[in-house]
Amino acid sequence: MSKVRLLVGTSKGGFILTSDGKRRNWEVSGPFFTGWEIYHMKGSPADPNRIYASQSSGWFGQVIQRSNDGGKTWEAPGGGVTTAPQGWPMGESNRFVYDTSDKTGKPLTTHQWYDGTQHPWEFKRVWHLEPSPTDPETVYAGVEDAALFRSTDGAHSWQELSGLRGHGTGPKWQPGAGGMCLHTIIVDPKDPDRIYVAISAAGAFRTDDGGKTWKPINRGLKSQYIPDPNAEVGHCVHHVALHPSRPNTLFMQKHWDIMRTENAGDEWQEVSGNLPTDFGFVIDVHAHEPETIYVVPIKSDGEHFPLDGKLRVYRSRKGGNEWEELSRGLPDRHCYVNVLRDAMSVDSLEPCGVYFGTTGGQVYGSADAGDTWEPIVRDLPKVLSVEAQALA
Repeated sequence: MSKVRLLVGTSKGGFILTSDGKRRNWEVSGPFFTGWEIYHMKGSPADPNRIYASQSSGWFGQVIQRSNDGGKTWEAPGGGVTTAPQGWPMGESNRFVYDTSDKTGKPLTTHQWYDGTQHPWEFKRVWHLEPSPTDPETVYAGVEDAALFRSTDGAHSWQELSGLRGHGTGPKWQPGAGGMCLHTIIVDPKDPDRIYVAISAAGAFRTDDGGKTWKPINRGLKSQYIPDPNAEVGHCVHHVALHPSRPNTLFMQKHWDIMRTENAGDEWQEVSGNLPTDFGFVIDVHAHEPETIYVVPIKSDGEHFPLDGKLRVYRSRKGGNEWEELSRGLPDRHCYVNVLRDAMSVDSLEPCGVYFGTTGGQVYGSADAGDTWEPIVRDLPKVLSVEAQALA
């Protein structure tokens, strides 16, 4: 019988939740790395025993952890800490080192904020880990300040794909409220040389040659809070998702607006439709229905909680514009939590399971594609990420 594994990153450690295919009873393992922020955990599609985790601390820096046995034991490949405040020890491997120049030789050491001031590029943490669909030794990392790294040796060593920052717009990127983070990485399941990334607050970008060259893919996005609302970069993209069967069709939760593209990001259209509010952080796609998408609206960019204190998921079965409220089993009053950008995921079972975690420490699950919900756990630390994986 199939099993489902949820990898849950929180502000005070990582947890692994497991259940059988019925998804009624769950076992909770953890916390792993107690007291550390686990920004993201994700398993390798190519090896069910391989899991990567981003372990971060303001005191001790950034560590990438790896498990080869499904989370029973962990190791930091290469050992040591990848970056740390001055005075703290740093390992000699497993480091992230920014390239210092772009393809023209111009230094990539600063970026310019809207007020014209120059700010140095600094490595702070890994926001997102994306294992290769086919090779358990290859994994991508999106970091703050925004850059994309790749390891081909199981996270022992990392190389920046510097064409992203060096393609021309990098010095114009701005930090969002949470920092200038590269938080979304999507490797096209049909073409591994095509990779999409999203950066807050710069926008979405695509490479078609494995990361050598990049271009912004933000045409059609409107952002009223930047000086030029039609700017090539500067848009605050919160999350992007696609269905493996249709990799040219992507869905975006933006800082206001739900967006859709059918041409790999060359042009976007708004599909917010009848949503009560189109602000939120997370968006995901049904495992078997490429036109079924899920979002969790929250009140506004200044009030990060559900409208009227009612936690709701909204589902569109038509790829946007027409949305239905999903509420059965979710809190109906006095709920003031948020769902962060990497905190929703789907499994590949039938019917599709949908899961999300909240800043209040709850993880909710639906074994019927969102029709009904139940809390899997209630009292974890603040949930930063949730990743679902079906296991044979």
